[in-house]
Amino acid sequence: MTIQEPFTSELDVAVSAVRRAAAACRRVQETLVAADSIRKKDKSPVTIADFASQAIVCAALGDAFPADGIVAEEDSKALRADGALRERTRRVVSEGFGHDVPDAELLDWIDRGTAGRGGSGRFWTLDPIDGTKGFLRGQQYAVALAMLSVDGELLLGVLGCPNLDGTAGESGILLAAVRGGGAHSVPAGAGAEARQIRVRDLSEPTQARLCESVEASHSDHGTITKIASALGVSAEPLRIDSQAKYAVVARGDADVYLRLPTRPDYRERIWDHAAGAIIVQEAGGLVSDLRGQPLDFSEDSLPPACGIVAAPPAIHGDVLRAVQSSR
Repeated sequence: MTIQEPFTSELDVAVSAVRRAAAACRRVQETLVAADSIRKKDKSPVTIADFASQAIVCAALGDAFPADGIVAEEDSKALRADGALRERTRRVVSEGFGHDVPDAELLDWIDRGTAGRGGSGRFWTLDPIDGTKGFLRGQQYAVALAMLSVDGELLLGVLGCPNLDGTAGESGILLAAVRGGGAHSVPAGAGAEARQIRVRDLSEPTQARLCESVEASHSDHGTITKIASALGVSAEPLRIDSQAKYAVVARGDADVYLRLPTRPDYRERIWDHAAGAIIVQEAGGLVSDLRGQPLDFSEDSLPPACGIVAAPPAIHGDVLRAVQSSR
């Protein structure tokens, strides 16, 4: 899949890695059993698919761009402590690569995601499964990969959404964007042709459809309802998990994504938004915090309670004003 220079090779590697990881996640979701999930300290579910996805992507990035750092969500600690879980993960990764993967390689690949920003002038951030609860429900989730400069400028993003239907009825899509190169959608299967996507051309906020997180703990649903009323929006909000929300805004299935903080100390991690943000931006949308400022990816977490508003440019200001008046 080619969009434009200067990141043609990086995009090709990223799309291939996310496609392979998304296929592995789909296989796990189709055969998921209770033994394949554990609970992390924060009580969120994590499955073998998280570990397998991270191993697959980090292996590809490490081989192609060994000087680049990687900031990812998982590490191998749980697998090192649980041999049965490690073996199930190893089998998924081996199937994805088409050859047997030793334990040592599997663990090393996963831990490449703890390398940090590195010293090459750019780095990658990865959420191997964004929306793990949606994954466990059999609903929406995404493999989210982005490349940034070390000071936080978004350069490239790829989203793999295995359960998001394509516009031609195909099951599963990839979305990709390069800074200055537009945003594109392509069916999940290799060899498919990319199609440019754009946010909807809206001039009136009353015509908008909002989307928000399924989980009430992730966003303030009550305030979002007030904002919709203030904007004169009558359509029911679209509630879906993960950065698939950015995907539906970027291709015009919905128009406004709101992420309202539920507590003043809450900090979003960059892997939860980087890929989706650049895809919406390159699809012609605006993505900002609740003050209308660009999202700050200069650290591994966004500033406390910054919130997020993504919308077409013509109504972004209206949405911001409604948000600010509601708080």
